[in-house]
Amino acid sequence: MPSPTTTGLHCLFLLASACCQIPQSSHFYPLSYVIDSTLGQESFFPEMQRQKRNMLILDLPFPEHTFDIEVSLQDSSYLEPVKAYFKNIDLPINISNVQTTVSNISITTVCLPSGENSSCCFCEDGYAWPSTVCSDVMPCPSLSLEPALPCGYMQNMPFYGPYCEPQTEESCGTGEPILMNMSVRLDSDFQDDLKNSSSLLYQKYKMDLEKAFNASYRCLPGFVSATVTGFSPGSVFVNFEVRTGAASFTQLGHSNRAVPQFLDSSYQLNPFTFTRVITNQTNFTVKPSNIFEGDTVRLTCEINSTFSNVTWYHFDQTISAGSRYSIETVSAPTRSILKITNVTTKDSGSYSCVSIRSGPYHTEIHNGTETISVFPLHVTPNFEDIDVTCNSPEVQAKGLQLSCCIDRHMTSLRVSWKVNGTINITGVTILSGNCTGYQLNISESLCPPEKSGAVTTYTCEMETGHGARRTRSIAVTYLRKAHVTISSSTNSTVSEGYGFNVTCESDVSNYDRISWKIQSGNYTKTVECDMCIKNSKFPAMSVLTVKSATQDWRGTYICTFSQKNLDSSANITIEVVSLPLKQNILVDPIETSIQCQVPHALECCISAKTVRDYRVTFVVQQNEFQVVKRKKDNLLCYMYNHTEKECNKEKELMAYCKFVNRIGQGVDSEHITLHLIPGKKVSCSDSLGIGTERDILIKPCCDVKNPKGFTRGNITYQCIHSSWTVARNDCLSGPINDLLSDAESLVSSPEAKARLPSYLKDLKEQTKKELTTIHNSSANIGAIVTILDMVSSIPVEAEELPMQNFLSTVDLIVDDSTTAAWEKLNKEKTQQSSLLLQSVENFSLRLQPVNNTIPSVSANTVQLQGEVVKGNNNTAYNKDFRSAGNLTVNVLISETDVQTLTQNSTIVSVMYSKLGHVLPQKTSEFVNGLLITTTLSSNGRQKFDVNMTFAKKDLSLKMPKCVFWNFTLNDHKGDWDNYGCTPTESERYVICSCNHLTSFSILMSPDRSSELIFENYISYIGLAISIVSLVVCITIESLVWKYVTNNTTSYMRHVCILNIATSLLIADVWFIVIASITDQNQQMSRDICIMATFFIHFFYLCVFFWMLSLGLILFYRLVFILHNTSKTAQKAVAFCLGYVCPFVIAVTTIAVTLPKNSYTRKDVCWLNWQDSKALLAFVIPALIIVATNLFIAAVVIIKILRPTIGDRSSGQERKSLFQIGKSVAILTPLLGLTWGFGLATIIKNSHPAFHILFSLLNALQGLFILVFGTLWDKKIQEALLKRNSSSKWSSQQSKSSSLILVTPMLAMSYPFSRTFNNLCGKTGKYRVSSSEPSTSSTENTSKAYSLLN
Repeated sequence: MPSPTTTGLHCLFLLASACCQIPQSSHFYPLSYVIDSTLGQESFFPEMQRQKRNMLILDLPFPEHTFDIEVSLQDSSYLEPVKAYFKNIDLPINISNVQTTVSNISITTVCLPSGENSSCCFCEDGYAWPSTVCSDVMPCPSLSLEPALPCGYMQNMPFYGPYCEPQTEESCGTGEPILMNMSVRLDSDFQDDLKNSSSLLYQKYKMDLEKAFNASYRCLPGFVSATVTGFSPGSVFVNFEVRTGAASFTQLGHSNRAVPQFLDSSYQLNPFTFTRVITNQTNFTVKPSNIFEGDTVRLTCEINSTFSNVTWYHFDQTISAGSRYSIETVSAPTRSILKITNVTTKDSGSYSCVSIRSGPYHTEIHNGTETISVFPLHVTPNFEDIDVTCNSPEVQAKGLQLSCCIDRHMTSLRVSWKVNGTINITGVTILSGNCTGYQLNISESLCPPEKSGAVTTYTCEMETGHGARRTRSIAVTYLRKAHVTISSSTNSTVSEGYGFNVTCESDVSNYDRISWKIQSGNYTKTVECDMCIKNSKFPAMSVLTVKSATQDWRGTYICTFSQKNLDSSANITIEVVSLPLKQNILVDPIETSIQCQVPHALECCISAKTVRDYRVTFVVQQNEFQVVKRKKDNLLCYMYNHTEKECNKEKELMAYCKFVNRIGQGVDSEHITLHLIPGKKVSCSDSLGIGTERDILIKPCCDVKNPKGFTRGNITYQCIHSSWTVARNDCLSGPINDLLSDAESLVSSPEAKARLPSYLKDLKEQTKKELTTIHNSSANIGAIVTILDMVSSIPVEAEELPMQNFLSTVDLIVDDSTTAAWEKLNKEKTQQSSLLLQSVENFSLRLQPVNNTIPSVSANTVQLQGEVVKGNNNTAYNKDFRSAGNLTVNVLISETDVQTLTQNSTIVSVMYSKLGHVLPQKTSEFVNGLLITTTLSSNGRQKFDVNMTFAKKDLSLKMPKCVFWNFTLNDHKGDWDNYGCTPTESERYVICSCNHLTSFSILMSPDRSSELIFENYISYIGLAISIVSLVVCITIESLVWKYVTNNTTSYMRHVCILNIATSLLIADVWFIVIASITDQNQQMSRDICIMATFFIHFFYLCVFFWMLSLGLILFYRLVFILHNTSKTAQKAVAFCLGYVCPFVIAVTTIAVTLPKNSYTRKDVCWLNWQDSKALLAFVIPALIIVATNLFIAAVVIIKILRPTIGDRSSGQERKSLFQIGKSVAILTPLLGLTWGFGLATIIKNSHPAFHILFSLLNALQGLFILVFGTLWDKKIQEALLKRNSSSKWSSQQSKSSSLILVTPMLAMSYPFSRTFNNLCGKTGKYRVSSSEPSTSSTENTSKAYSLLN
């Protein structure tokens, strides 16, 4: 039994070599000896003894065997003696009884106890651990720093090997050492001295750390050295190198853990931060070796170790699996594959695969790095695109070869061609090196005319075999030379002034453009006329229409259809035969009078420079007559003396001259109007012509000295006092005449667009020079407007100079100095002002942008701004304008509306500060701001919203209207219209929102809106009351007529009242109907308006004349007391005054003014004032009658106030005053004295109270007539009462009441003195006698006063 003091089992491993005979069936086990420390002798285990016995009895051949023998010692003190014992044994040893020879015994391994179940084993000199266990042996912990001590390795007990073997090159720790780059962190602050390898601190750190490293790592297999290479900040990182054999991860961790044991604790070494970076143990492969854009690349990283994960980096960026990246990792050994699809040049660079293995005391980082380059794969075709003419003989013979090449040589290149297009022409593929070709076989039959211009795409596709694929397309446009035919509507000849067209047709419809040229001699001109060339696609046709041929249009017409660079043409020659243009034929006279049987000279002249062989005749009333030719300076005139023989009545003859050229085409001159005046006395007769008094004679402006022929225009003469007097001169000045002729030539020229800029320059300069002439001549202004209208039809490039010239010309003719001429034009109801506005609109509409811009241009009173719509990158259209007078206007079109426009369309706005006042205006509304025109070159929508902000010119004007100039109104003369526009007013501005585009402004009226509305209410309500009152009045008069008309005076009084009421009723009804229609802005036909005006005029005159009749009857009864007239005579006079006089005045007014279209006003159905002063036909009679009746009323009052015989009592005074008041109340409405307030209303700036009082009194005139003329009459009151009580009317009461009336105080015998006495009121009150004169006088006076009762 072992001693209790035994501390462990000490083992000796012996290697014994022996030759022995052993049976084949025997089993060998290691021989175990236990040396008892107490007995000091060997004791074998029973098993071993049995084995020994078995071994000795075998009869085998003598092979050589090696045995591992384990010797276990209970006491370590026997270790060395046993070792010495075995070393000193004499060998060989023959064991005869078992036929075995022991040739060698060596001690290989010694194990010392190191724990309960483990021991520390050492290899003896010359022995080493086998390489199979090299990575598994762990150094035993040692507390000694002695490097001489051998290194032991931990083994578990019982230990069954393998044991140390004789040292060879394959043994553990032998061979070339490897270099390990490692680092560890010291948890202390970094000092700069550690950067200096010669500093003491650096040296101390290095020495102490290397000593600890060497002590810790010395037992690693094959350890050589550990060397510190440097320090880096981040606390303190120690970088060091370890040279040793192949140490395992566990072995390094075990050694790292021991480092702090050999190092002072002040270093604060962190044992958990040991890291080793391994860069040379990773197998990194890349496929393919040549990488192109689009390839799929595989990067494989293989590590001879087992790791759970691998991380990939591109430069310093971590790669994660995604759409283009996929990572596949397998273990044992670790292999990670990074797959990148569709690589690009951005994928070039350094790729790293990093695997990390971490333990408590050691971290290993395996890092493999490889750099890849991705090359672009360039495919270069021999054509990007190419045009091929299918029916070209050369192309059909040779065909066409397409090719694609790459810039690198590749062995695995794969190529294919694809064809896509309506024309399917294929070919044959050809391979040559890095290029592929495709030979096309082109046939005309494969390119029909309708497919000319079709594009077929040929795509070559080249693949690398690793995913990279490149395609390049070649667009082949197949064209076909067109077959073009050309024809003319006039064959080959046409006359000047005649229209014709040339038609060009092609069998190829898909053309790009059509051009027209005219070749005349060596000069070729391009036809630039958008208005006269009409093109169509189906069929492919172009028609050039010439409305009026000139010599500019003669020559060979070349029509060219162009498709890409392929031109197909045809030509025809047109000869233009001379013929005078109608406007270039002067006729003399233009309008004249002729006598019967008297020859009168008629003349037609043309410029002598343009004379050809014409056949000229005069045509009078469809009868043709020969002429006599005569030259007058620069004119060639054709004369004919016409004698009219049919003279039975006045008539009007039409004459003209006809020119016929050599091809039989002719032109008629303007007509000559001849007025036949048979039997009338000729008042004017001279070289100009003949005519009666007030006749009109119109002669041309014949300037025979003008080198260009003659001057346009005419002179109007009027026969006044037997002499022809110039009534009107409409002759153009020479320069303006030339400009008009040049404009006519320009617009009919094939090069109108090219010649327009220079013409606009001349137009501006000549207009400026002729300003003095223009200011006083409406004809010259009208001619310039006509010129502007003509040239505005020609498209012009939006360059600043021509735009400036056009706008400057407009500015010159609307200057303040031309106001009188414009007023004359507007008075004549011409459309020149409207035409001027339209010409500017047309000009801005036809502006063609240059460099996608429209410049801003301004003259003195005209400004232009515009924009070009550019795709979808459009903002709102917002333009501000400011005039010289600081008036402003803003135009705003929203971004949404702008984006609906087609690309490259234009928006142009033109501001005018004077043109708005040139346009015809209404008397009650004024243009109170700037005029703005906005045009769009293309607008697919009918409605287009625009907002304009106008600054007010006159802040006192109110009731703003947003209006636009409607060119279609007023028989196409134009007028303001507010359709589609809504105003919003602020203090200084008016915002107009309109849903269309044209020329806009604001109209405002004087601030009489509240007064006008109040007056309107008074008029309508008052007239309604009056109409009802008049109906009641007429009804009452009809009821009591036989009771109140029992004497002449009473009869005439009621006749007058009844007719006044009837006429006023009819006039009021007409008035209120027409006024309501006008206030509601409803359209009314001109005939109805004329009829309404006539009846209102007539019946209001009837009212006044019946009032005059009533006044005259009153005057007659008061003044001519002793005179008595029959009822029939008075009735006849009254009806003549009441109806005949008004009818004569009304008919005369309409007869005089209606032929001149100046009977009614433009805006109201009432008598005209501005043009014909027809209103005087109402005002003058009315004022005369009012004045007369006012005089009569004064006579009545004087009669009431006449002195009486004796003194008046106070009661009589009161009765007189009451009588005066009653008389004034009755006479004022009955005699129309309220119309006298109309005088106050026509005074400028009169007080509004007069207007209101005038409207109130006259609107209620019917009520006043009812109250004071009918209801206040005592006789009517009594008649109504008696009628209601069914009692009989007594005529005696009337008679008795008349007996006590006043009578004349003095009856003179002579009529004149009697009249004077009564007029002056010299009468008295006394009792009448029974004499006849007194009775007559009393009756007449009483009847006169009965008019007031």
